[in-house]
Amino acid sequence: MSHSHQRSFAARRREGWGMGLYRNTRRSRLAGVCAGIADYWDVAHWVVRLLFIAAFLFTGTLALWTYLAGWLLLAPRPRGESLDGGAQAALHRPMEYDERRHDFRPQSPFRYSESASVRLERAQERLEGALRRVEAMERYVTSRRYRLNKAFSCL
Repeated sequence: MSHSHQRSFAARRREGWGMGLYRNTRRSRLAGVCAGIADYWDVAHWVVRLLFIAAFLFTGTLALWTYLAGWLLLAPRPRGESLDGGAQAALHRPMEYDERRHDFRPQSPFRYSESASVRLERAQERLEGALRRVEAMERYVTSRRYRLNKAFSCL
């Protein structure tokens, strides 16, 4: 194996294999492999740990060898990156719009978008809420209290 090939392997490992896949040593129980995979898939850490335990019960040492391979192949998450995958993952994963956070996030194979009817209902609720706020502002601006407050602020 040539030196340049080894360096390429190490560089790809440090870069999260081009997918933003790292071990999460901050939220780890052992080496952070399960926590890192959970961050990448955007699922709860306990779900991946439970799947590992189930795999261990059904496959025995194969699950342990797989965990050890993950320990060796996945680099710890760089200190500057957040726990949700950071900027590296955002560059390599497709993004989707999150209605609740009003922001984009990396797509996850385990998070399904809500149906169109649910999104339409949520948009209608937000529109009705905005309409109620505008009506409340109109009531205030046309009230005697507004004129009194305005007169006091001019003094």
